[in-house]
Order: sequence, then C-alpha cells, then structure tokens
Amino acid sequence: MDWTLIFSPMLPVPVLIGFGVIAFLLFAGLLITRTRGVAVRALALALLVLALFNPSLEREKREPLTSVLPVIVDRSESQRLDIRAGQSDALRDAVSAAVAGLKDVELRLVETRREGDAGFDGTALFGPLAEALADVPPNRVAGAILITDGQVDDVPPTLDRLGFDAPLHALVTGRPGEADRRVVIEKAPRFGLVGSQQTIRLRFAEEGAGGTDAAATARVTVRQDGNEVGSAALHRGESADVSLTIPHAGKNILEFEIETLDGELTTLNNRAVVAIEGIRENLRVLLVSGEPHAGERTWRNLLKSDASVDLVHFTILRPPEKQDSTPISELSLIAFPTRELFSEKIDEFDLIIFDRYQRRGVLPTPYFDNMARFVRDGGAILMAAGPEFAGPGTLDRTALGLVMPASPTGRIIEEPYKPAISENGARHPVTRELASASGTDPEWSRWFRLIEAEDAREKPVMTGADGKPLLFLHRVGEGRVALLLSDHVWLWARGFEGGGPHGPLLRRLAHWLMKEPDLEEEALRLTAKGRHLTVERQTLAEETRPVTLTGPLGDERTITLAEGAPGLWRAEVAAADIGLYTARDGALTALASVGPTDPQEFANVVSTPERLRALTEASGGSARRVAGADGVAVAPRILAMKGNGPYAGRGWIGIRTGAASTVTGIDRLPLLAGLIGLALLLGALSLAWYREGR
Repeated sequence: MDWTLIFSPMLPVPVLIGFGVIAFLLFAGLLITRTRGVAVRALALALLVLALFNPSLEREKREPLTSVLPVIVDRSESQRLDIRAGQSDALRDAVSAAVAGLKDVELRLVETRREGDAGFDGTALFGPLAEALADVPPNRVAGAILITDGQVDDVPPTLDRLGFDAPLHALVTGRPGEADRRVVIEKAPRFGLVGSQQTIRLRFAEEGAGGTDAAATARVTVRQDGNEVGSAALHRGESADVSLTIPHAGKNILEFEIETLDGELTTLNNRAVVAIEGIRENLRVLLVSGEPHAGERTWRNLLKSDASVDLVHFTILRPPEKQDSTPISELSLIAFPTRELFSEKIDEFDLIIFDRYQRRGVLPTPYFDNMARFVRDGGAILMAAGPEFAGPGTLDRTALGLVMPASPTGRIIEEPYKPAISENGARHPVTRELASASGTDPEWSRWFRLIEAEDAREKPVMTGADGKPLLFLHRVGEGRVALLLSDHVWLWARGFEGGGPHGPLLRRLAHWLMKEPDLEEEALRLTAKGRHLTVERQTLAEETRPVTLTGPLGDERTITLAEGAPGLWRAEVAAADIGLYTARDGALTALASVGPTDPQEFANVVSTPERLRALTEASGGSARRVAGADGVAVAPRILAMKGNGPYAGRGWIGIRTGAASTVTGIDRLPLLAGLIGLALLLGALSLAWYREGR
C-alpha cells in the first residue's frame, strides 16, 4: 500500500492562486528592500498558502478480485467425429479440476450449442467467448481456453479484436495424421425450368494424409430425388461439370457421393447436396367449347387470369351439318385447325378441356385415338359435361371412353341440389380445403343439373343429387383425366345464392391435372425449418404406417404420424445433425437438407492447431494438440501467474491473475490541518518575529 499526496482546497483554486501571487509579490518586495529575515517570512507565507490548499497523505486499502477464466468447449458437428467428443469431455473435466485448485480464479464453462448461430455457417467460438466476458472488465480476465478441433471460422484477424489483454490457449482434439475426402460443389443453379438441362460443377478434394497416399481418382455417384442416375470418375483436385435434367416442378434434390477413402475421418462430407427449384414454363392449355351456353366463359376467364397458363380457345359455332347459302368468302369464322391441334401439335399441350363438347363430325375418329394416347403418355384431359354427354353425340363412345373414369347412363337429373364433398374428397388435396365445405349443408349455392354416370372406376371426390357422383379424378397410365358431370359451375361464378368456391375448385382441378406436386393425393413430404423437420404424409387411405427417417450419419428412427386433417398426417421431429435427411414410406421417398446444402462445418474436418496458432501466440498463449496417435488426451498443467508472459511452455499453460482489485478502505493524514498545521504556522510566525527582533 503506497501513500499518495493529494490536495483538497479550502477555497476556490482561482482565489488560492491569487493569494499565491500576492505572497510572491510580498516576497519579491522583501528581497528588493533587503529586509531582514526574508527567508523566514517567505516560509511563513508559503506555509499559509499551502495550508489553504489542504494537503494530505492518502493510501487505499485494496483486496484482489477474482480473475475470470472462460473455457469454451466446441460442440459443433465436427467435434462429434472419431473420439473427439470423449477427448473434449476429458479435457473439460481436467481443466475444471485444475482451475478449482487455483486461488481467486473464477471458471466460466461454456459449451457451444450444436445449432450455433442461426445466421452463421460454420464453427463459432469467439462469439460465445465474447458473450461469456460481456460483464467482465478487461483487467479481470485471466485468459481463455478453447477446447476444439481447431476448425474455427470466426477467428479475429488481429489481437486487438479479442477484447482483452490476457493469454489465449487452444487445446486441439483429434489425432495426428488424420485424412478426409470430400466432394465440393463449386457452382450450382438455384432455379431451373422443368425439362431443361442444368450444369453443376464438382471438385474432388482430400485433406490430411490422404492427400498424398490415396488413389489419384475416385468415382462420384449421382442421385436425383434419391434415385441413382449416373456416375463419373474425378481426379484429385479436378473440377468437372455434370449436366442433369430437371424432371418436375418444386424442389429437386441432387446428391453427389464420392467413394470412401480407407481410414478417412468421416464419410459425412463425401456427399454433397444441391437443391434446385424446378419452375414450369407457361403451361399450354387447349379449351374446346361446344355450343354456346351460360357458363362458357367461366373456364376461359379462370385460365386467362393465371399468368402461368398459355390458353388456346376454340368454340365450335358452325358444325358441319349446318348448311346455308352464305358464301365462304363472306364467313368471318376461323376454321377449326383439327389436324394441327389433334395430330401434329397435340403433344405440345399440357391439358385439353372439353366444355360441353359433343361429337358432331368436327373431329374425325382417329383424332380421339390420338387423344387417348396423349393421356396414357402423360397428358391430361378435363371433361366438363352437359346434356350432350348423355346423348348420342357423347364422347364416351369414342376412344376417349376408354380413359374416362365413368360412363353416362343417358339420364339427365334436373333438380336442385348442393354439391357436396364426398368422404374420399374430404381427404383429397383438390377438394379438402374448399371454403364452407364442412358439414352436411355446405354454405354455397345450389346447382340444377347432373348427368348420371355408372361403371365408375374411381371413387368420386364430389357428389350431387341423391349422393350421385359429380366429380371424378382419374389416373390413366402416365396421364390424368377429370370428369365434371354438370355444366352449372357458372352459377357459383355468377354469385347465384351467394355463389361458391368455383375459383379454388377449378384452379386446383386444372393444376392437379397438370401434376402440381402439392396436389398429389399420395405423397410423402419432408421439410426443414432451422433444426426442425416436418414429416407429412398425404394419402386417401384411412390410416398410414410409420415413416422411417434416416439422418446424415446413417442413423434411422421410426416416426409415427398423427392425423392433422382428413388425409393429411404429420409429425415434428428435431434434427440433431446438419446434412441430408431421407424419409421413406414404402415406395415413397422424400428428402430435405438441414442447414446449408454445402455446409462450411464439413468443408474441412481434419483437426489442426494452425488456424489458431497466430492469434494464441500473439496473446502470449499457445495452440497445441493434446493427444498422440493413441488418442488419449492429456491436459497441460495450468499455472497462475502475475505480470507479463510468456504464458506457455512444455507441458504447461499459464493464466494471468491478480491484475484487478477492489478498494476496501482509505487512510488519510492531513499535513497542515489540525494541531500539526497550527504548530507549523505558529512556529514559522514566531521564528519570523524572533528574526526581526535581532
């Protein structure tokens, strides 16, 4: 404890300075006049001015504060490889025990969460370190110890960014001589048109001992949505382009898996994933209307309002049997291009809609054969039926009848009824969520016509009068057919009796026919949001079996789904690891990637002290491996040191202690106050009087 001289002026400092100036002038005058006893008088004046400044000696009583030592344990995915997790636990326990034996050292143990920072791809340790010291003054920091494999992605570029002036140590887990092989995605598109070729650039990389000892080439297997579609041989360090076709709209998961290296650290990064969002070009729809009727424009208005649809619409106003004396040159009607539409260019359409069309010789019989083939090969037809479907000109008597889900009986029911969602329709994604569909009396308007059908090859999704079928959805080969057995949907569009959900119904119907993935009646979906997975099973069955979920490390678990809505079963599960997850239910497979598709966490998993060496040595600390080839981790001794480093040596590391203290009391001794000050002033005055009297 050292004494310090302090001043506590009794008067404002400017006043005291004025007194000092006056005293100096008096002293100068005495010198000029050579008055006797100048020195004694000057001493008396000086003591008087000094007494007004109230000098005193002060000393502080201090007690040292505890020094804070944060220990950051890396729990990222790469720390779970090989024996690193066990090494980390052993080091954590050894360091905790060693610090517990040190006096005035407070241990702050931080284990980084596996999910890490939601906005950071990789291993972040210095962010948690800063959080652990947020309430600690820099002079109380004893240092910091990192227990990690050395693959840290948020290393500060300079020492002053560390936030404290104390030694930083890194205890690196893992084994010397590790090797790892991986496939790197160098370039990949995020979007692609359905049916287009997309190019992905790959590179084969190896780190560690494998980079020199392994074979120079390796084979990469390519999978698309879980199915193998090809392979390619790559040389080490070589980049290669792989071209693949985007088969469907929505998310397309592409996997690239490189063959395993003997003795490599992990096979997790041997597989890279690319997710490409498939985008359809404008869908081409052919709408063929028969004789004009009140609801003719309903389909046209709906399809024209969809920007993703290119519509070609023909209305048959002049059938061949219509004969009159009008000269051909005066007719303004466009001839129906039957050959171009139904022979040469039929495969260019995605959907053909017949709206109250009847066979009246406009289309020759072979063209219906083309349309039946068009459906079986993957096309779609929608039949919006009216009275003509029950008459002699019905299309059911053509080749289209072979792909229809039901046949007309010839009876037309004309009575009021409310369309209803059938039991099967309540589970179908096209009709399940129609507004006001719940209950026995839906809140929409009535229809007044229904074409009776028989020989149904599917269960209807909507029913009409007396529970008879109203809407069928049918699969034929690779294609689809929808049959709507009424022409009164326009009553909903016109708002009759409040109208009904004609827009959602017809739009979903058209998109189901054009194979929209979200409207598949039998589908398995797996979606990832953060570290949570949602397993969703769409089915028309009344029950569904458990789903098998396979994680990135090959671990499997069985997920039991719960029915969230009719035909829709769900389950929420936590994802422990980043990477590709696969859900399987029989022939159905779904994939989802948790975290980035090419995570930085697994870009390089070979343990190394080199990424931390420069920073640790600049702080006076060290970065060192703690295990040999046997994998046994041995923690260095921890020494408490005062003053400046070095803070590391063979088999030991040091931390700085005793740099901070707190004041517990203050001793103060006034120099010119009280009896001591009075005695000095009286003595000086007496001495001046005595000197003057001689």
